[in-house]
Amino acid sequence: MLSIRFTGAQAACGTNVGAASIFEGSEEVWLVNTGAAEHLVTIANSADTTIATFTLESLDKIIVNKDTTDQIFAANAAVVGSPCTTSLR
Repeated sequence: MLSIRFTGAQAACGTNVGAASIFEGSEEVWLVNTGAAEHLVTIANSADTTIATFTLESLDKIIVNKDTTDQIFAANAAVVGSPCTTSLR
């Protein structure tokens, strides 16, 4: 079973790279789309260069692995994130 330990406060994702978050330098981030529509999520490096994008469906959730300095933002602040760590138990 996957165990998730939340290591910081949940926060709405910024909606552009200037408002992106590193989520306290966590290498894993729990993302939830609380909105009624799908939203694009972007992962950027510390130089604000896009590394990856994906669509998070309405009410869906995912754990994203990233480098400690990578930033996450979304097309809408309905996408919220929490820094976390995971392990198998």
